[in-house]
Amino acid sequence: MHWHDWLALFGQYLLLSLLSISGAITTVPDMHRYLVDQHGWLTDAQFSSSVAIAQAAPGPNVLFVALMGWNVGLNAGGGIGAGPQAWGLGLMGLAITMVGIMLPSTTLTYVATRWGHRNRTRREVRAFKQGMAPVVVGLLIATGWVLAGGNHGGAVPAWHLWLLTGISAFIVWRTRLHLLWLLGAGALLGALGFV
Repeated sequence: MHWHDWLALFGQYLLLSLLSISGAITTVPDMHRYLVDQHGWLTDAQFSSSVAIAQAAPGPNVLFVALMGWNVGLNAGGGIGAGPQAWGLGLMGLAITMVGIMLPSTTLTYVATRWGHRNRTRREVRAFKQGMAPVVVGLLIATGWVLAGGNHGGAVPAWHLWLLTGISAFIVWRTRLHLLWLLGAGALLGALGFV
């Protein structure tokens, strides 16, 4: 990677930061398009693993962005066994992606929250809040679609994954069963090789 690639990566994450409504996880589809499809800086497996590992780890869910930047830097340096230069590029990738994703959104959030709190009774502010709900749901569905597609190999549709998703969504919608039970069931089905 050349310096202009690093600058483009930083610029991409600056733009994604402004789209990250309800969190950086909603921008996963565009990150996938940019890092995997367009530039090939990450593989599908590296991309999905970055999201899965960071989501499983305690702490803020934005950590997957750091992991992606780390992997881009390591790949640019020749891999994890390439020595200190690869580790340095990994740290640089981590810093570029994290500053890029955090700087605009935190600044905008700070300013908008102060303004919104002062004007919370205005009709326009209430309408904006209500109008954002479908946007957030759509972005989360797109994220799930990209992550599900990255783990499916082969040309045969994974009907059992779609069936499991539909059943889980129905259970969450119609019952009061705690979500952790569904996650445990999913882990068991994964360990048995069903998913």
